[in-house]
Amino acid sequence: MGEFFYVLDESARILFVDDDPILREFAQVNLASPMASIDVAENGAEALERLGEHYDIVLLDLEMPVLDGFDTLAAIRANPRTRDLAVIVQTGREDVAAIDRAFRLGATSFVTKPLNWRLLAYQMLYVLRASRAERKIAGRETGQDQAA
Repeated sequence: MGEFFYVLDESARILFVDDDPILREFAQVNLASPMASIDVAENGAEALERLGEHYDIVLLDLEMPVLDGFDTLAAIRANPRTRDLAVIVQTGREDVAAIDRAFRLGATSFVTKPLNWRLLAYQMLYVLRASRAERKIAGRETGQDQAA
């Protein structure tokens, strides 16, 4: 199976939040597909502004200026409009305290840097499908989910 194919083969809008401009560019190159679009934000404050739009998944760094990932995650979960949004924490931290704090604040999943983009795309696909199934079961489908 040496033939290239896109892992993210379902319709999705993804917000990649990281203060590293190179990682933001890599995310757009490595995760975008004909079905999945990638928007970027350089810190948590910018991410919260962008979340006025509809997103299916947020990839969130923890260590950022202005508003860090922990506070951003807490704000996402505190907002009734975004509380069910899938959030994958992507960070260079892998200490127990950071992992526990992220999941207690409501992280859906957690990956460590350096990022393996292909593996991350598969994890995102799984999280996307699980998130949509969970909303459907709970009766909180959005119009976009019903069309998918």
